[in-house]
Amino acid sequence: MAHFAKINNDNIVEQVIVVNNDAILDKNNTESEKIGIDFCKSLLGKNTNWIQTSYNSNFRKNFAEIGGTYDVEADGFYAPQPFNSWILNEETFNWEAPVEYPSDENYYTWNEETISWDLVTE
Repeated sequence: MAHFAKINNDNIVEQVIVVNNDAILDKNNTESEKIGIDFCKSLLGKNTNWIQTSYNSNFRKNFAEIGGTYDVEADGFYAPQPFNSWILNEETFNWEAPVEYPSDENYYTWNEETISWDLVTE
C-alpha cells in the first residue's frame, strides 16, 4: 500500500491516506508518485496538495503525521515539535532534547520547566 500526505500552503500535514498500489501504476506497471497524486486529487479535490510518504521511512526522512511539516528543500517530513526547547536534528529530521537521555536502566520523562529528565518513580 502507498501512503500520501495532504499538505496545506504552509507545508503542514492535514491528512494522510492509504492508496492501493494498483492505483499508482503507470503503463509499465511501475509505481508513480505523480499518478498517485493525480489519484488523490481526483478523489479529494483538484486544489489540494499531495506528496507521497513512506510508512517505513524509506524516503522523505519520516512518515508524515497530521500536524507535522514537510520541508520542501530537504524533501522530508518531521513531526510537530514536542517541547519548545527541543531541537530538530537536520540529518534525521527527529526532535532531540537539549539534554541527553540518561544512559541507565531507569525511565525518565522530559521536564520542560527545568530542561531536564525526571526519573519516573511509579
